[in-house]
Amino acid sequence: MRQPVLLDRCTRLLNHGPTVLVSAQSQDRRNVMAAAWSMPLDFTPPKIAVVLDKSTHTRTLIEAEGTFVLNVPTIALAALTHRVGNTSGRDIDKFAEHDLASEPGPVTGAPLVAGCVAWLECRRLPEPHIEKTYDLFLGEVVAAWADDRVFRDGRWHFAGADDSLRTIHHVAGGHFLTIGDAVRYEQDDENP
Repeated sequence: MRQPVLLDRCTRLLNHGPTVLVSAQSQDRRNVMAAAWSMPLDFTPPKIAVVLDKSTHTRTLIEAEGTFVLNVPTIALAALTHRVGNTSGRDIDKFAEHDLASEPGPVTGAPLVAGCVAWLECRRLPEPHIEKTYDLFLGEVVAAWADDRVFRDGRWHFAGADDSLRTIHHVAGGHFLTIGDAVRYEQDDENP
């Protein structure tokens, strides 16, 4: 199910604005948090941005280790996404507390959260001013995968797939929307 995504296409995993689970590990400590504000920044090399509040334990781990994963959860993980977004990992292991399965990313070692439909392993690109002032972290994507039931040939394909595989988009106060159906328009051969 999980297939590699070419790095020159991996920012498409975030183009539709899904809520993400940010996971990180440093030494024997790991954590996962929800983030509604993430986005692609560049294609080659692929870069992303994510907002990580100063108070989050995940941010501390990323600052220590320099790596993290953006995991794209589904409707099936909406309640879990809300829970890990509203608890602190400073005092508990959220993976154990919420019975959340993961495996180490093969490139960074940061946790890949099970049940997601996309995973982007990232190396932090330190920008102290914007991190301190705006809580904005930049990362270079060093490896990416997607569930081929909904992402293949460089595109999302939610139509015809099980609705539980649709990505979620946080609105506010624990309310999420899901990705809808695709709208396709005719295009010329030069811009497929």
